[in-house]
Amino acid sequence: MSDVVFWGATGQAKVLRECLGPQTRLVALFDNDPTAASPFADVPIFYGKAGFEAWLAARPERPACLVAIGGHRGADRVALQAYMVSLGLPAATACHPTAFVATDARIGAGSQILAQAAVCVEARLGLACIVNTAASVDHECILGDGVHIAPGARLAGCVEVGDGAMIGTGAIVLPRVRIGAGAIIGAGAVVVRDVPAGAVAMGNPARVKEER
Repeated sequence: MSDVVFWGATGQAKVLRECLGPQTRLVALFDNDPTAASPFADVPIFYGKAGFEAWLAARPERPACLVAIGGHRGADRVALQAYMVSLGLPAATACHPTAFVATDARIGAGSQILAQAAVCVEARLGLACIVNTAASVDHECILGDGVHIAPGARLAGCVEVGDGAMIGTGAIVLPRVRIGAGAIIGAGAVVVRDVPAGAVAMGNPARVKEER
């Protein structure tokens, strides 16, 4: 049995714990919100970097780590993972037993492939990506660091998604489209052309509504 800690104590933590299964023991949670409560009766929670470093100082071993923060906060996920790794915790990779990952796909450290998701041939995922429930990343897609593909979203072949971008629930991105860093694609959108960095695009066909 291996040990792991999560940074983040909300719904993503619940999904991740189920994803990892009984052979991985969750030993601690960390969160920046001092009002957050542990969603698990058997797992303690500590707050902020001060709480994390105090907890770590009392443990001779270094468990693996995952950041349980989803949505459009990909940059936060990457930064928190880098912080924990800098203190000696290796970043785990989570893959649900019902997910499909091609043998030649490359999955970055800290990434999470959840139930019934698919990551297909020659796909490349950066650090701390999330491919959520029943989402699919088709052949030769390239995802930057901190990308979140929300439940049921579909990336066709050869799509590129920049760092920290989020593809919303049920969205579809057509082949060879490029999604810029930090962009947000709304739920149910159908993306037929490139979306610039930092943009918010919605609708069918998706149109840029604003740039953040």
